Formats: sequence, C-alpha cells, structure tokens
Amino acid sequence: MNELNALSATAAAAPVRKVDPKNAETAKEFEAMFLGQMTKMMLESVDKGEINGGAGEEMFKGVLAEKLGTEMANRGGIGLAPAVLESILKLQQGK
Repeated sequence: MNELNALSATAAAAPVRKVDPKNAETAKEFEAMFLGQMTKMMLESVDKGEINGGAGEEMFKGVLAEKLGTEMANRGGIGLAPAVLESILKLQQGK
C-alpha cells in the first residue's frame, strides 16, 4: 500500500499539461506513416513464389501497407507517437 500512496503523491505533484488535440493527432499520423513505410518495405521483401497477383497486387500493396500502418497506430502503435508529441511540444515552447 505504501508504494501505491507514493505513486499517487508523485502523480498528483506532476504538472498537468494541456495538449492540443491537433498536436496529438499529428503525432499519431506520423507514427501511422512510419509504420506504413516499414510495412511497405517488409511486403516488398517477401518472395512472391509461384502464385502472383499481377499488376493488381503491385498496385494495392502500397494501399495495404498504408492501411496496416494506420490500424497499428490506432491500436497503440509502437510508442513513437508520445515521443513525437513531446518533441512537438518542446518546439512550440521554444526549448
């Protein structure tokens, strides 16, 4: 119980910053784009094998990678968005 009280006291003492929703959305979109690019590179490295989707597969592979990146970011991502948001806030404060 003492650890919980100490944690609550620490959290209460920390200043609460008001975050602009636009900044949070920008950070999340950045993470989605990053994850989409990583996914696209991973899909390009996969051997096609004997079954090939042809031109349609190539055309929609980028769209699939983008949608996968967006969905991964919506489900919590890899923790990149909070770091980007922190950088955005520091830049806005001139630090």
